[in-house]
Amino acid sequence: MTRTAPHDTQDHSAYDAQGHPAHDAHGRSPYGTQVHSTHDPATAEPQPPVDVKKAMLDGAGGPKGMLYSAIPVVVFAAAVGFFPLPVTIGISIAVAVALAAFQMWRGARFGAASGGVIGVVAAGGLSAATGSANDFFLIGIWAALAAGIVTLVSVIVRRPLTGVVWNAFHGGGHAWREDKPSILVHDIATIAVTVMFAARFGVSEWLYLAGSTSGLAIADIVLGFPLTALVAVVVVWAFRRTTKRLVKRAADTAPQS
Repeated sequence: MTRTAPHDTQDHSAYDAQGHPAHDAHGRSPYGTQVHSTHDPATAEPQPPVDVKKAMLDGAGGPKGMLYSAIPVVVFAAAVGFFPLPVTIGISIAVAVALAAFQMWRGARFGAASGGVIGVVAAGGLSAATGSANDFFLIGIWAALAAGIVTLVSVIVRRPLTGVVWNAFHGGGHAWREDKPSILVHDIATIAVTVMFAARFGVSEWLYLAGSTSGLAIADIVLGFPLTALVAVVVVWAFRRTTKRLVKRAADTAPQS
């Protein structure tokens, strides 16, 4: 009796050349199951918007970190009338190091916590080199001028800096400069940043020329965290407006898988 070879019930036509289950144009396999592709960029779920406000605060060490950065300046201004300049600089640096250590102990990142120390060391080094207490504030004065020029030029050339930063936070692929409402809000936000730096430079330079160390310390504090927080409101507003117009709109219009 001739034995019949077992019948191969596997439908080889249901597989492609690579051995993967084949499916039709509607994503169905010959067995009726739905096949979903996870690699189609057109149907990939969009990334959630970046929380820019949190990212900005984290980069600066948070609100407390920004406040901590003002303490060495207050200490310098208070101590310079009682101690020699080198001793005053040393006290300010020691306070900055202690505050950085405290922030890291509380969980702050090294980069955010150490930024204040670097600034105080640089300012103290320049002041020690020139022998002038007022030169402790000189780096900050000229840094404000440079930052103001950069932000102003970015508006003039139609690439407002806050918009550039927003686009970088969101992957760098958005045509934000082609959207008039978006570039308008970033013009406003960048001009607000420019005004902030201009105010810092103008007031501090005037006090520097007047030789008022205590006035420079007060200006550094008032034009530091409070003014920065005020301008940050405008920047976050611009970021949210652009995110709503470009990122969320793109997510709403993306094809569903």
